[in-house]
Amino acid sequence: MRVLLCTLNAKYIHVNLAIRLLYELNKEKEGLEWKEFTIKENPDEIAGHCSQFDLIAFSCYIWNITPTLEVAKKIKALNPNTKILLGGPEVSYDWDNVISQPAIDYIITGEGEIPFKQLMDSYPDVSLVSNLVRKENGKAIHFQKAETFDLINYKDILPYCNDVPETLFNRVLYIETSRGCPYKCEFCLASLDNKVRYLPNENIKANLLYLMQHGRVVKFLDRTFNIKKDFTLDIFKFILENHRPQNVFQFEITADILHPDIIKFIHEHVPPGLFRFEIGIQTVNQKANLEVSRKQNFDKTKGIINSLSHKVEMHLDLIVGLPFDYWEDIKYSFEEVFKLFAPELQLGFLKFLKGTPMRDKAQHGFVFDPNPPYQLIESKYLSKDELNRVLALEHALEIYWNKKRAINTLKYVTSTYGSFDFLLGLGEYFGTQRDYHKFSLMDIYEILYQFANDNYPDDSILKELITVDYYLQSKLKPKTFGVPELAKHEKNAMAEALKLNHHKFRHSILPLSFNFKQFEETNKINSQPFNLIIQYTGTTQPEIVYTALTPINA
Repeated sequence: MRVLLCTLNAKYIHVNLAIRLLYELNKEKEGLEWKEFTIKENPDEIAGHCSQFDLIAFSCYIWNITPTLEVAKKIKALNPNTKILLGGPEVSYDWDNVISQPAIDYIITGEGEIPFKQLMDSYPDVSLVSNLVRKENGKAIHFQKAETFDLINYKDILPYCNDVPETLFNRVLYIETSRGCPYKCEFCLASLDNKVRYLPNENIKANLLYLMQHGRVVKFLDRTFNIKKDFTLDIFKFILENHRPQNVFQFEITADILHPDIIKFIHEHVPPGLFRFEIGIQTVNQKANLEVSRKQNFDKTKGIINSLSHKVEMHLDLIVGLPFDYWEDIKYSFEEVFKLFAPELQLGFLKFLKGTPMRDKAQHGFVFDPNPPYQLIESKYLSKDELNRVLALEHALEIYWNKKRAINTLKYVTSTYGSFDFLLGLGEYFGTQRDYHKFSLMDIYEILYQFANDNYPDDSILKELITVDYYLQSKLKPKTFGVPELAKHEKNAMAEALKLNHHKFRHSILPLSFNFKQFEETNKINSQPFNLIIQYTGTTQPEIVYTALTPINA
């Protein structure tokens, strides 16, 4: 029997840990193989490959369930004898509509290790496979059995050992050290398993070492990595002892419970840029938090982020659409979190994942899309129009802040006007000028400059900062834009006085009405004529050259 463990990843850079683990646990079975595709690949080509197998086991998530079902239909059309098995979080709950589809033969609900091994051992007799859904006389039968896979079985398992090592460096490599989450946030599937179980420590370190040697970005899948102080410190120390210069490690943490010893360790030992922390703030509205069984002290969270931001790259998350979060609440949460100036702020929309308690909160008037990703359409607190407006803001946030195209502009905007209304207006205006997913780099700045000119016509500093952000984007000296550069004869005189190497580098010199160096350091405007010198190498990001002659009146 030929069996294929398979999945459709969102992008090539992502990998699927589940099929690698299942393969390693069962690789002694003759005929077992594994392969990854992406959702952007031709479904006919995927089906053509898969139809050569007797059994296909797909790993399913909200981002790939729709194309997976499409591929399953095509496989059946090519080879009706191929059996199709689905597993993963997207089919572990409310699976009736999925198993009813003619192309789907089996579903494994919950953890897959025990059921998949049982299926491999007993196939084609699957009647006693734990937690397997099958069809009998047109009726779905679910053989539910409470079994927990002992994670000690991963003691000697290296899930990435079958990958070509050279292919790992440019991909995001996932590792799990534990399963379960102690919290009960009702919009999250992790809340359904409150018992936290850890993999064997020696296995975690062996995997980490392998990923450090062959990969670059390592992302921990633990829902709250910092639950156990001693474990967290042990892994941090192991990373510091063994990491390579280009490694980056991303952890999902709960900031307001981060132990002082961990904070102290990071301050004293962790070099800047090695760690990324993903912190789910979701909302600052405590009433909304309590309604979804979520606990958070935002003041503590904010303090931790500010304390560690010079050491750790922060990725913050907000959710739009939680119960009791009205328009003004969302605006307040956004502005409070944006003020932290994290390198990335993700503005997500409430999703009603299968199996989560959020689906049962009818009292809030939630209407959500019945198709993946089950996103909120409207509620008692937000209308369809308001949600669409926030979507425009989210596009502007992604284009201008998360892609680092208007960092200085938006820091100034935050202290002068407020980030929410500005990005909201900019996002809506952008949508009238270009498709949110199809635009040029020049479009980004022309639209921003025009928006500023139309809405803040008297703010010359805003236009100067847009110009600065534009000139800091390109490795090559870009074409003239925005506030005019210093006149050519003045530029040549300054270059000569400062002995700028015009043979090796190219330069832009922007006459500003404020001290840019002080603005960078304090985010405050000091009205002082200032010549900003930007130096281009042609191969690396431009750098600002500060000299004693930079201020005009020095």
